[in-house]
Amino acid sequence: MTVDAMLDEPPITDEELEALALAADPDAPLDADAVPFDPYGSAGELLPSWYMPMPRTSRRSRRRSAVVALVVLAILVVNAVGLCVTYGHLEIPI
Repeated sequence: MTVDAMLDEPPITDEELEALALAADPDAPLDADAVPFDPYGSAGELLPSWYMPMPRTSRRSRRRSAVVALVVLAILVVNAVGLCVTYGHLEIPI
């Protein structure tokens, strides 16, 4: 069925959908060519991959951690003495 043909058909009402659901056999086997509806491409998983990504571990060296701590501390000290470094340039706020 083409998109144009689907757009020409009137939408299914809630009553029609309910009647179809109640008339369906819940124990009927699936067709051999049935494809699961999965717009995100993660068939077989309980959650799509974008919802909860796999955790990653990153190894941080002591040097990298020290540099990050030093930068954060420097920004805190500059702000504590009343200077502004919002845009990367040291300014005295007026």
